[in-house]
Amino acid sequence: MRKQNVIVPEEFAITRVMAAPSRPGLAVSCKKMFSQLDSGRIGAWVDSMRASSPTRVKAAPALAPSITASSDQEYDGWLGQHPSALSNFDDVVAASKGKRVVLFLDYDGTLSPIVDDPDRAFMSDSMREAVRDAARHFPTAIVSGRCRDKVFSFVQLRELYYAGSHGMDIRGPVKATKHTKAKAKAVSFQPATEFLPMIDEVYKALVERTKSIQGSKVENNTFSLSVHFRCVEEKKWSSLAEQVRSVLKDYPKLRLTLGRKVLEIRPSIKWDKGKALEFLLESLGFAHCSNVFPIYIGDDCTDEDAFEVLRDREQGLGILVSRRAKETNASYSLREPAEVKEFLRRLVGWKKQTP
Repeated sequence: MRKQNVIVPEEFAITRVMAAPSRPGLAVSCKKMFSQLDSGRIGAWVDSMRASSPTRVKAAPALAPSITASSDQEYDGWLGQHPSALSNFDDVVAASKGKRVVLFLDYDGTLSPIVDDPDRAFMSDSMREAVRDAARHFPTAIVSGRCRDKVFSFVQLRELYYAGSHGMDIRGPVKATKHTKAKAKAVSFQPATEFLPMIDEVYKALVERTKSIQGSKVENNTFSLSVHFRCVEEKKWSSLAEQVRSVLKDYPKLRLTLGRKVLEIRPSIKWDKGKALEFLLESLGFAHCSNVFPIYIGDDCTDEDAFEVLRDREQGLGILVSRRAKETNASYSLREPAEVKEFLRRLVGWKKQTP
């Protein structure tokens, strides 16, 4: 793979990261979904699509109370393993004592609610202010599957680092910040540039093949593609999966993964949100520091790569945003974006009181 459009801090050996083996410990639920996608069978694809859509089945009124109680019981048990980062905030900050906190934030489902129309996934003004305030005190990065320019148009904060297309399009702040080391260079990294013509070609083919499936939407994230099926009737999912497969069979250098009611298509290179986290830590000068405490907050399977990096490094912690129990490499949890906002506010408040 050619290394293109790369401007990095001194002594950053990108080949070391690119050549690293894929991490095997992805959360079991995500691994199962991905293996079903890899099988190429439409039935397995649809099973994976259902697995990514836990709220699709509505219980009959007579069964609702018992089902709700069972679900609550399962969630309560899960919280024992992945406690609330708000309820246990003192434990979180105690773990970071004497260390430099660095924030990594997913966008959809973390800073903004999941909505039917991905073009209208706006963050609230109060969330923007919480993120802005956090960035005044901690190096802060947005790590999203979205096109970098698209996520920037939502966030509108120039002082942040942005990693779009699942970390395949990274750009640092235009102006130096107080968090940037004196000798650091501008950060810009795009490890999949040579795939751009292929991504554009597949995008056009998918738009044409899926246009007859009402509610589907193909999004071009520059270095990856998203096929949204949140607004597609479940009975049409197999047709959508068939159309996607019919296009991808001619492109073995692309791989398919699954998010929350979205099929993700990206280059088959060893790069993901976890690698983006490592790259940004090194860009900030924290690669080999024992006094850094990265906090990554996300809600999707693609965030598991970052959670796993932190677990393997035994450094910092991952926080999963979820209202239901699910297998994860994250240490803590939050229920929804509103709790993420409150967590960021409390983190800033703690920092202001820390000598």
